[in-house]
Amino acid sequence: MTTAYLSLGSNIGDRAANIEQAIAALPARGVHLIGQSHLYETEPVELVEQDWFLNCVVEIDTDLQPQELMQALLAIEQSMGRERLVPKGPRLIDIDVLLFDSVVLKQPQLEIPHPRLAARRFVLVPFAEIAPVVVHPVLGKTILELLESTPDRSEVHRTENGA
Repeated sequence: MTTAYLSLGSNIGDRAANIEQAIAALPARGVHLIGQSHLYETEPVELVEQDWFLNCVVEIDTDLQPQELMQALLAIEQSMGRERLVPKGPRLIDIDVLLFDSVVLKQPQLEIPHPRLAARRFVLVPFAEIAPVVVHPVLGKTILELLESTPDRSEVHRTENGA
């Protein structure tokens, strides 16, 4: 089994239900949930003219290889009706692989660690909640250290409901 961390986000419809549905679909795809952060209301970055997101980070175990995991996550997104109409735009569900053990992988369709992980508070805040001392295999810093040093100042607020 390999431990990995995923980011889940939604800013269309019932965002919490979308995230819950995606998490519930993981076991059928060979992905076992180990831990989950709270849900966080997050300001959109890059394409800012859209609704705020709800985000969380989950810790998983899987026997899948990185490419197989990504295909499983894309299948969940597709089964939920995700359409990729506008890059960085509104999305029903978005699932990203943040870290996959200490694997470093750079391919056209998959880059691990996630290339923008250290520059996104909406990922680092929930990630630091569940795994503050996990070390980024390229940068050599813990998730908490990355959070403390990120230049991103976008708003991230923990919600009262959620895990």
